[in-house]
Amino acid sequence: MTLFSLPEFQQLQQTIQHCTSTDVEQALTSRHPGILDLAALISPAAEPFMEEMARRSALLTAQRFGRTIQLYAPIYLSNYCTNRCAYCGFSADNRIARRCLTFDEAEAEADILHKRGFQHILLVSGEAESAVDVEYLETIALRLRGRFAAVSIEVQPLSTAHYARLFKAGITAVAVYQETYDQEMYKQVHLSGKKTDYHYRLETPARVAAAGMREVGIGALLGLTDWRAEGLAIGLHLAWLRKNFWSTGVTVSFPRLRPAAGAFSPLVPVSEKNLSQLIFGLRLFDPDVGLVLSTREEARYRDGMLGLGPTRYSAGSCTAPGGYSHPDLTDGEQFSVGDLRTMEEVSLAIAAKGCDPVSKDWDSAFQN
Repeated sequence: MTLFSLPEFQQLQQTIQHCTSTDVEQALTSRHPGILDLAALISPAAEPFMEEMARRSALLTAQRFGRTIQLYAPIYLSNYCTNRCAYCGFSADNRIARRCLTFDEAEAEADILHKRGFQHILLVSGEAESAVDVEYLETIALRLRGRFAAVSIEVQPLSTAHYARLFKAGITAVAVYQETYDQEMYKQVHLSGKKTDYHYRLETPARVAAAGMREVGIGALLGLTDWRAEGLAIGLHLAWLRKNFWSTGVTVSFPRLRPAAGAFSPLVPVSEKNLSQLIFGLRLFDPDVGLVLSTREEARYRDGMLGLGPTRYSAGSCTAPGGYSHPDLTDGEQFSVGDLRTMEEVSLAIAAKGCDPVSKDWDSAFQN
């Protein structure tokens, strides 16, 4: 299998810094933007063009996705983790209440979300195979596959064979974020554990696609290093996946660091304006990519971005295992949520913006 390779992070930064207003104007009028156009669109030179970028992003989003916003919710299965990641509330260093849901507990969490109207769920866990292994995920997938339109996972990187096994059990998509594409920063914030292997993680989306998964989600954790260079790296990764695995859908997420156990502070500030520029730039670069805006962001910002680029919103999220069954359970969460609204409240906000909240846009029958 061909492997994805990335230029030096500093080279990405230099490419962006050399962009001019003329480059931005050319990128805005390009019918088929390339990677240098993306560099221009997320460069400092593009900041005066933000209003035009937003307008074009909204137009492209409406053309490709209509006025729909897909809603989903995460189910945290376990917060056990063998990695020491400086930024994460689940880090093995942190003294938090650890638990792993039983199969019945996980199903109870899913039932609650199903009753709330969710048809797309994301199963999340810390990276500890002793707690959440392939057999565990397979069992839960088999229990839930007939109840939801789509079941996705965000767990430790797995082999192609294991992803194929989970796909057969009913998992349709995998999210695996590189956290940072800067190898030097990656070493600094991943202190021990299997996650220290930068290249194994970088190659994971390709293994997901090779296994036949319907969709793979990529992204970077914003706040660790230069967000512009991270955005260009995401664009390169996205384009490579499109070329080599054209039958697999791709989504991009934009998680910004949130308060969590361990009290890690962002190393590089990323403002809402910065985040918006990155979202607009990627939409113009790839009109068909799904863009995810989670409850890490506050309600005010998420409402303001409706119709401008993002196509998927989480809602009513809890980041602690068992948190839906036990709403007062906060010890052991991965991070504090920014948008605390229920699915119904988020749906009303979406409708108020002239968009259509969608709980289901896929069925396994399509695949058969």
